[in-house]
Amino acid sequence: MTPPDLSRRALIAAGVAAAAFGPVRSAAGTEPGPIPQDRPVRIAMILYPGMTALDVVGPQALLAGLAPGSLYCVSEAEGPVASDTGLSLVATHAFAACPPDLDVLFVPGGDGTPAQMRDAALLAFLRDRAARATWVTSVCTGSLILGAAGLLRGYRATSHWCVRDAVLPLLGATPVAERVVFDRNRVTGAGISAGLDLALALAARLRGPDYARTAQLVAEYAPEPPFQAGTPAQADPAIVRAADAILAPLVAGATAAARS
Repeated sequence: MTPPDLSRRALIAAGVAAAAFGPVRSAAGTEPGPIPQDRPVRIAMILYPGMTALDVVGPQALLAGLAPGSLYCVSEAEGPVASDTGLSLVATHAFAACPPDLDVLFVPGGDGTPAQMRDAALLAFLRDRAARATWVTSVCTGSLILGAAGLLRGYRATSHWCVRDAVLPLLGATPVAERVVFDRNRVTGAGISAGLDLALALAARLRGPDYARTAQLVAEYAPEPPFQAGTPAQADPAIVRAADAILAPLVAGATAAARS
């Protein structure tokens, strides 16, 4: 079998001119099928004040080759949007300018999550685009924003460990302690770094496992963390307490927003 042309340059430029196809529909209770090979994938990635930049940038880097000319960074207004560490990303489209039919709708997490769970304009946009999107996805606390829009009720989902078990049930979702969770056309990733795993798993469904494997190799994604402290179960109790203190405002804000 001839491997796909996915040099670093080709990974960014892969695909042909977009054709007027509607989103791929799935039968009730099943995952969607692959996107037609003769057009780029249409992806909208939400930006909002206080997002975590890595939640967006990691998946964007791995999915960009699927979406030449059709990857939209969307916010309430065009222009720079500050992340929760001060780094700004640029929204290319306002809500109204985002195409109505999408293959992937993606929501990141971040310290700004509680405010976005109450943002009527964002929640209305998500409900509208999700009604036609092939895949509805999130990373980290982005799943809480999907949940606040009513888009995870009755679905299995994950989120950052600090809110997964306590807040997702308030939004009608069943929490799952896994890195990436697929349930029909909903795909949710755990905390921040899980965005890379989600992007590869989703790319495999959109264009096949060989595409995803090649993208992984191009990115040299072969993690060997210097410490085994990536989950509360792995970390020492003192480290867990320190992380809990850092994350406490986010947890409190998200819990209050979910209950409002």
